[in-house]
Amino acid sequence: MRYRAEIDGLRALAVVPVILYHAGFLWIPGGFVGVDVFFVISGYLITSILMTDLENSRFSIITFYERRARRILPALFAMIILVMPLAYCYLLPGDTINFWKSVLAVCFFVSNYLFLSLTGYFSPDVDLMPLLHTWSLAVEEQFYIFFPLILFCLWRLGTRAIIFFLALIGGVSFYYADIGSISEPTFTFYSITTRSWELILGAFAAIYFRSDCQIHKQRIIASLLGSCGIGAIIFSMLYITGSTPYPGRYALLPTLGAFLVIIFCSETNFPGRILSLKPMVGIGLISYSAYLWHQPLMAIVRHKYIIEPSINVMMCVILITMLLAYLSWRFIEKPFRGKGNITRLQIFTYAGVGTSLFVTIAIIGVKTPYLNRFEGSEIYNSSVYRLRGNFGLSQQCE
Repeated sequence: MRYRAEIDGLRALAVVPVILYHAGFLWIPGGFVGVDVFFVISGYLITSILMTDLENSRFSIITFYERRARRILPALFAMIILVMPLAYCYLLPGDTINFWKSVLAVCFFVSNYLFLSLTGYFSPDVDLMPLLHTWSLAVEEQFYIFFPLILFCLWRLGTRAIIFFLALIGGVSFYYADIGSISEPTFTFYSITTRSWELILGAFAAIYFRSDCQIHKQRIIASLLGSCGIGAIIFSMLYITGSTPYPGRYALLPTLGAFLVIIFCSETNFPGRILSLKPMVGIGLISYSAYLWHQPLMAIVRHKYIIEPSINVMMCVILITMLLAYLSWRFIEKPFRGKGNITRLQIFTYAGVGTSLFVTIAIIGVKTPYLNRFEGSEIYNSSVYRLRGNFGLSQQCE
């Protein structure tokens, strides 16, 4: 499919607020909604690719999962490899056990349900979980277990059938997200059943470009609606907070904003040119790796310090995050995404071997004392550890 620089700009608009939010910047209380923007982008891109393959009679579920493996696993595995020794050095006993559980959950893309059972997304202790952010990867991969097969089965029935069934699934998902954001907020935040509608919204953007509708080609209307989309995303990041029922009706702001940006922003209008600026595109290109690196680094730093790190410290962490993101994109993401560099057999072999290795290490970490640095030490009896275990405090024994 045709490269769109404004989509990378939209990625930048999504990832930067997420990083700032997790760094503790209070002026962007809704930065976490960047994840919702990512869901819409992902739904759009994946549906566009799948529909192109179906149109050209080259749809293959193996090829689809090969693409996903090339996109997701190499940078994810590299991050886990480098974070494991840091977790061993700085995490306290209970946190260490949960870390190894999270490594195990990441391997099977079910970390959203692990964190659902451990904590709420807005609880004080989430800042101490190095792999918390992988919940969104789990949601995406769970969605993509079924979505390609659904689209394949509906393809011969025509576009109307696809729209009807996706609208039905998305509508049910949104309904439960809206009522669940009040009655069961933790489950609703993490669950694939209440997040699917966001990915489906992105799928509708892909379907739009295969329709006869030409609204996006009317420059004034496109500029206006594209600008409204950007404005809705920024507004939601500034005014939605952790106390807002989410992701229900309030999630419509960032997701519909992303939908409008995808359809109406282009290189021919003002909002599209803003998103296509080189700094925006540059951040967008490394956004996946930046997303991977920011949470573990911030969590480890918080474990290291007795009190919440200063803004200056967190700014340094952000700079290190962006440096690691560039290196990860340049030397890991790009080579693995090029089929001329690494074959399908090799990528699946690496995925299998890497997953098996992580699963083995994680099981050892959970079941034995060998990967817990404080096992059997006096720290188990320390008052600081008991306080932290009982009240979720972020103090670190030195």
